[in-house]
Amino acid sequence: MPRRQADQYSNLKSTSMEAVDRNAEDYELREALLATEEQDRSTKPRGQEDLLPAEGRTGDVLAMNLALFGAAFFTIVTWVIVLVNNPVANNWGWFAFHPPLQSLSLALLIYGILTLQPTSQPKTKAAGLVRHQYAILLMAFPIMFLGTFAVMLNKYLHGAVHFKTWHAKFGILCMGWMFVQVVLGGGSVWFGGAAFGGGYKAKAVWKYHRLSGYVLFALLMFTAHIGGAWSNWGMKYSPWILRVLAYGVSLAACAAGVYIRLRHRR
Repeated sequence: MPRRQADQYSNLKSTSMEAVDRNAEDYELREALLATEEQDRSTKPRGQEDLLPAEGRTGDVLAMNLALFGAAFFTIVTWVIVLVNNPVANNWGWFAFHPPLQSLSLALLIYGILTLQPTSQPKTKAAGLVRHQYAILLMAFPIMFLGTFAVMLNKYLHGAVHFKTWHAKFGILCMGWMFVQVVLGGGSVWFGGAAFGGGYKAKAVWKYHRLSGYVLFALLMFTAHIGGAWSNWGMKYSPWILRVLAYGVSLAACAAGVYIRLRHRR
């Protein structure tokens, strides 16, 4: 019996050692295969998107935050001025809708510009263009139109003279310019730019649309500045320090943030 048990023990030990050897061989084989796969991945040619240059530059995020903060502060202050001064009791009429709507439209416009900057790669550019159109075409432009209509209706109902101040003159100019921008921008990208002949012709129109948009943006910032900081409404219903911060510093921050992120070649 002892000898038989010894033989059984010896057989079990031999079997265990063989299993250990097989496991060790399997482990080494797996390690070798993993190393080969890792080497293949490292030597495999990168995709086209990996070879594209990075979109962001140093300072882009800071500039975006600067513009967004300026837009938010400018918009919030404008709404607070209107609400605190009780436009119903002060008989503002339809004019009460003008400052809130115009400030909101400018904030959306700034977002619409920022979301398309600084996209250059196909996927991010396409996604940015969709957000750009949602923000400007579906929100900023209609809201700005309503704000302009409100002040014009108020003047009409009170028999007041239209386009008397520089703010009013620049404002109606910006409104018409915005309409042209929508036509040029949409026509150059919708249905492959078929409205302008497609291809390089549509792309050329888009470049003019882009350049025109940045010029228009500067005019919009200036129009908002003189409307909030120097108009009778602004000087009557808000303290000078608030006007300096909301319609001076904040709008300057918006302009700085947008133009810092501007790419000169697209």
